[in-house]
Amino acid sequence: MADERIIYHGSQQIVEQPEIRQTKYSKDFSVGFYCTILKEQAIRWAVRHPVVGYVNEFAYRENPDLKIMHFAEMTEEWLDFIVACRNGNSHDFDIVEGPMANDTIYSYIQDFIDGNISREAFWALARFKHPTHQICFHSPEALKTLTFRRYERYEKE
Repeated sequence: MADERIIYHGSQQIVEQPEIRQTKYSKDFSVGFYCTILKEQAIRWAVRHPVVGYVNEFAYRENPDLKIMHFAEMTEEWLDFIVACRNGNSHDFDIVEGPMANDTIYSYIQDFIDGNISREAFWALARFKHPTHQICFHSPEALKTLTFRRYERYEKE
């Protein structure tokens, strides 16, 4: 049996029952329920709007029967996967985990998509950004790997 990991979901609401919700914009790993192992990152997600936010804590136990893609770091494969997802393409993974294309990195990705910078220029710009992490749950079976633990309330400073 896989080990349990603690992960966090930053939101404007308490989320005891995670859901996969359609969003207005395409995201790094497509539609899903996004979490992170980095609590500080979850806090930033929770308070990105001028309201009270919540960091929801979950226990995650990997299910080896699910189809999981894991990107240990930003690679060519990661970049191509994010570009495809941000362009609206879907995939058949239950869970995708890896670095996040934050706002700065995403602007470099958009410049790459638009042909304004080369692949080499993207990597030169992206390599010095601080670590990020996301794990996205894309199927009802994937959501079953999560157990809600607690939440903490935060306010934008």
